[in-house]
Formats: sequence, C-alpha cells, structure tokens
Amino acid sequence: MSTNGRIVVLLGAPGVGKGTQGVRLGRELGWAHVSTGDLLRAALRNGTPLGHEARKYMDAGELVPDGVMIDLVGEHLAGLGPRRGVVFDGFPRTVQQAEALDRALAGEGRAVAAAALLDAPDAVLFKRISGRRSSPGGRVYNVYFDPPRRDGVCDETGDALIHRADDQPETVRTRLAVYQEVTAPLIGYYEAKGLLVRVNAEGDIDEVYAALLAAVGDAKTAVDGIATTGS
Repeated sequence: MSTNGRIVVLLGAPGVGKGTQGVRLGRELGWAHVSTGDLLRAALRNGTPLGHEARKYMDAGELVPDGVMIDLVGEHLAGLGPRRGVVFDGFPRTVQQAEALDRALAGEGRAVAAAALLDAPDAVLFKRISGRRSSPGGRVYNVYFDPPRRDGVCDETGDALIHRADDQPETVRTRLAVYQEVTAPLIGYYEAKGLLVRVNAEGDIDEVYAALLAAVGDAKTAVDGIATTGS
C-alpha cells in the first residue's frame, strides 16, 4: 500500500475554503481533485447510467442516496488508477458515506491517509459567506474583507452587485446548522482512527495552504508517490 498515491479528505464547514484549497492541492501536487458536485454534473451531462439514477432523485428534490454517490466515487477512482493521489472535497458528508468509502478503498488495497479539518469560528464563516457580493461578470467581493470601492457596484464594470439567495444571512445560518448536525460527526470518526489533522483556516489563502501541506505530510513525499502517474 505504501506505493499507492495518498488519499486525503478535506473536512470543514461551508465557507472555510475547502474548494479553494482542494483545487490548489490537486493542481500543485498533481493529485486528482474529487468534488462530488463535479462528479454529479459530469454524470448528468454525459448521460451515464449513474447520472440517470441520480437525476431521478434530484428532479424530485431529494438527496442523492449514499449508494449512488459511493458508486459515482468508486467509478471515478477506478479510472484514476491506484497510484494517483486524490483529495476529496465535499465527500464524505456523513459517517455512513465515510464507512462506505473505507470499504470501497479497502477493496483496492487503499485507505484514507489523512482527514484535514479546515477550522475557523462560525462568526468568521458567517461573514465570509453572507458578505459575498457577485458581479454579473463573475467578480466576487466581500463587504467585510474585500469590499468594492462603491457600495453595491462592481469596480470593473459598474454593474450592480448581486447578493445570492444561498448567501443570505438566514440561509447561511441554516447551512452552518446542517453542517453541525450532519457532517461534523465525521470529525470524531476520523479522530478515532488517528487520521484527523487540524488546520487553522483563518489566515489568508497562502498561509492556509502552507499549513495544509504541513498537516497532510511532506509535499515531496506525496509527489514522489504519484510521480509515475502524470497529471
């Protein structure tokens, strides 16, 4: 198993920066960045059997069952090969999914190497999410940390900024509460296995990334473990 690529799970509440750090980790180390949102969108777009199965639940406004998600992840992992490093972003979301992932990986002689918890106080996360304002062209501001020069107006285009529905304060409070109820138990699951590492996610992007690299292990070792796979 020591010759296989490392598998890292990113944990943390909405707004903590899992997506940003996961994409960077994958890009700079040559790992596969696996987001279940991306996998679902690809399966739907390509019309795969699992995509059709997932669509039935999504069209009904229901959560895609764990079994379908695990099958999607397993299918993707099989296509990567055993020596490719992988960083999971947004999966698993529940202890049941984590257990299923462990079983799927064990069948391939693999295992999660580390679960990195990106940690920041709820008050900081609330400002990060509820403070977002987006321009129609895609530029994103934050009224607390990176405000536009003129309130409510894009610096580059002069367009009115948009406060998305899922960034509204009440929605953010709900998202954080759901995380605590459904996903936070994963912290105890991986801690009991001795795999949990904690990363202070209050700093800037570069500081958090450096801390993440230090937490999940020596970067050179990680790269050497996947050097024969390519990107």
